[in-house]
Amino acid sequence: MVQAVLEREQMNKGPSGMKRPFVLAAVMLAMFMAAIEATIVSTAMPAIVGELGGFSLYSWVFSSYLLMNAVTVLIYGKLSDLFGRKPVLIFGIAVFLLGSILCGLTSSMEWLIAARFVQGLGAGAVMPIASTIVGDIYSKEERAKIQGYLSSVWGISAIMGPALGGLLVQFVSWRFVFWINIPLGILAIAGLMRFLHENVEKKKHSIDYKGAFLLFVSISTAMIVLVDGGIRWEWYSSPIFILAAAATLSFVLFIRQEKRALEPMMPFGIWREKSIFIANMTSLTTGVMLIGISSFLPAYVQAVMKQTPIVAGFTLTAMSIGWPIAATVSGRLLLKIGFRTTSVIGGAALIAGSVIFFTLTQDDGPLWAAFGSFIVGIGMGMTTTSFIVSIQSTVSWEQRGAATAANMFMRTLGNTIGAALLGGILNTRLQKYFNEQGISESVNLDSVNQLLSSDAASKLSKQSVQALQNGLTHSLHSVYAVVFAFAVISFLMIMQLPKEKKRKE
Repeated sequence: MVQAVLEREQMNKGPSGMKRPFVLAAVMLAMFMAAIEATIVSTAMPAIVGELGGFSLYSWVFSSYLLMNAVTVLIYGKLSDLFGRKPVLIFGIAVFLLGSILCGLTSSMEWLIAARFVQGLGAGAVMPIASTIVGDIYSKEERAKIQGYLSSVWGISAIMGPALGGLLVQFVSWRFVFWINIPLGILAIAGLMRFLHENVEKKKHSIDYKGAFLLFVSISTAMIVLVDGGIRWEWYSSPIFILAAAATLSFVLFIRQEKRALEPMMPFGIWREKSIFIANMTSLTTGVMLIGISSFLPAYVQAVMKQTPIVAGFTLTAMSIGWPIAATVSGRLLLKIGFRTTSVIGGAALIAGSVIFFTLTQDDGPLWAAFGSFIVGIGMGMTTTSFIVSIQSTVSWEQRGAATAANMFMRTLGNTIGAALLGGILNTRLQKYFNEQGISESVNLDSVNQLLSSDAASKLSKQSVQALQNGLTHSLHSVYAVVFAFAVISFLMIMQLPKEKKRKE
């Protein structure tokens, strides 16, 4: 993949004489590192839970990573506008690698969650700044083509991630799914240090630390409410009301702070552009969809459909194969049929894919689940590519980092909300099912740990296995009903995109 890019762009040089193909190769390596992490961890999670226990904390493994990613993505985007893309991206990769090492060394689910916080702290820099660098060194027309290259990273990582994750889980150890990032990150840092050259104006800047703190408090408290509401605390209990009030108040103060800050993390001024506003809000809703499918599908395929980790991983692979294919096609469609029509096609694909998951049963098998993933991937590829190219073409260099980060922040925020919300729905519905069936004394939420471990599952009675499978199917049906609802909301928002303005652009 990288070699093809190098051959095509061999003589192409960007600002300050930099060799753009080598910069692009380093950027793609950094993105590949983050992309493979998404697919490989989802594949390994059933094995991790089977060894460490703590199924009730399942969603927090994703939520902790996404929380730090969501909070820091805006900070990194703004810092890259102030101090340059290169130092910020290198710092983010280094922190990501530290978190990966810690994840592989963990001995409990609680420590894994803490290590994922560190990993997410670094990951917030990778995707937005990598995409921003491409926006800096390529023209608008070139970006549409290059976005296809970047999206192919997801396709290759999707094929390698689940396969490699399944092999490591079955024949080595799940710990290596984290350690595999280390050589990739080192190569990316070396490439950036050698080939990326920037001319950044040196001046005194004002960092919006207060805004970052308020955003962290708002998102983290909201996540606790969504994950633990109905499980640890009753929905109408004092802790829930206090946390919900804290989340709301801190978010209101965050918006107020951003309007007052000299150099805000979130430049709300660009949101006045209707296309940017809708792109960002749609990224939020599609982020909820994405995490709902990628987090829980492997567990369903393994526990209910009784498939191996490799098969479960490949049901997600289909999504990331459809994504780059659609992104490559949409890069060309943007120049022919426009931003809005391309996005509408993607929105329709999101609805079609979510219908498959909403109606998914044990008897449908992993191939049908994989087909649903592929269709959702088509929708994500169409919409995300359209949004990024449009946003980067609308703003200046001084705002491009923050604008790109804002869009990715909204998608990551959707991931974060989705992991917490859907994880809470799964736990609540599963516990309610056990109570309604009168089997809550013999099985509980953490009994799913045994179902995800082949050795432990063999020790369960046939009745317990059946009860756990039925409960998981029932609960995930509710999860995918919410995913379908967010697909419909996404499509309705896409339909509000302006028509004539895109044609003029």
